[in-house]
Amino acid sequence: MIEIKDLNKYFGDVHVLKDVNLSVAPGEKLVVIGPSGSGKSTLIRCIDYLEEPTSGTVTIDGTEVTKKNHLEMARKYSSMVFQQFNLYPNMTVLGNLTLAPIKLQKKSKEEATQIAMAALKRVGMAHKAGEYPQNLSGGQQQRVAIARALCTKQPIILFDEPTSALDPEMVQEVLDVMIELAQENITMICVTHEMGFARQVADRVVFMEDGRILETGTPEHFFENPENPRCREFLSKILH
Repeated sequence: MIEIKDLNKYFGDVHVLKDVNLSVAPGEKLVVIGPSGSGKSTLIRCIDYLEEPTSGTVTIDGTEVTKKNHLEMARKYSSMVFQQFNLYPNMTVLGNLTLAPIKLQKKSKEEATQIAMAALKRVGMAHKAGEYPQNLSGGQQQRVAIARALCTKQPIILFDEPTSALDPEMVQEVLDVMIELAQENITMICVTHEMGFARQVADRVVFMEDGRILETGTPEHFFENPENPRCREFLSKILH
């Protein structure tokens, strides 16, 4: 589904991604972990072309993503759930969810509303359809943001540390929604510090540091017998 080859990204003189190579199969659940500043978020932003790679290629379902076609590819294949919820404050929950299907996918208001209500139901937020984002808790806003990603019905959802901006007691309600989604045939790439989630949901875990992938493996391999010394050190600090 996704093929990343020799991906490099510079911000000015800072080399953020260094010759990254990664393949993601259709329906695979990939969790990317690593210390802050390791390039995790930049990697998934390059997949969605929110950041333009300096060199290398991102190919989705056999088509290379380029500056020219990236909007069309994003509409067709992928949606992103951000750290900050990025909901429009002047629109109701329902308005936030129907905007892209109506404007980008040219759906009728009736059809977009039907899709939006079904998505809200899936994340347990149908009763908040008429509310404005500022009246919701952080956890509720993030669940709405996940529902918004579902509304586009794309086969890939990218999660960029979706629980990092939440109060600790709200984290689980968002993870529960993501765990449920992981049962479906959606390709998921999730950047997260939630190791329990990685262990429960991931088909593969990728460990990054300093712009490189240092280790890839199943959760069992990764959490019980990682080979890379830096990976072992990282896990020892967060799994105490």
